[in-house]
Amino acid sequence: MSLTKAERTIIITIWGKISTQADSIGTEALERLFASYPQTKTYFPHFDLHPGSAQLRTHGSKVVAAVGDAVKSVDNIAGALSKLSELHAYILRVDPVNFKLLSHCLLVTVATRFPADFTAEAHAAWDKFLSVVSSVLTEKYR
Repeated sequence: MSLTKAERTIIITIWGKISTQADSIGTEALERLFASYPQTKTYFPHFDLHPGSAQLRTHGSKVVAAVGDAVKSVDNIAGALSKLSELHAYILRVDPVNFKLLSHCLLVTVATRFPADFTAEAHAAWDKFLSVVSSVLTEKYR
């Protein structure tokens, strides 16, 4: 699945807004993930999963930084996220469905933070982009 030029423009534009609040957006997306899909907590037995904890903030920052790497390498997302894909597949053994769940939580978080900018077109572009990211992160499972 490839992104159109218009979709890439939307992704980069919205990323400009996300990047200014990356840490809090990442934290909120993880909080949504754990509240909405509690089974995902099993991958974080060593974390303090209380809202706003230092560990959630740190991991939320990493999640959004990885999304930023994908945005910056929108023409080579697979290359940008290859090591992350290997980590999650071979070492952490994360169930691939969790990437889709996190993508959904990230979409909801971005939509609530930037309602005027997150139009139907922006939603569709980001949904498609995060689907590509999820697909790349699950490549190593095949």
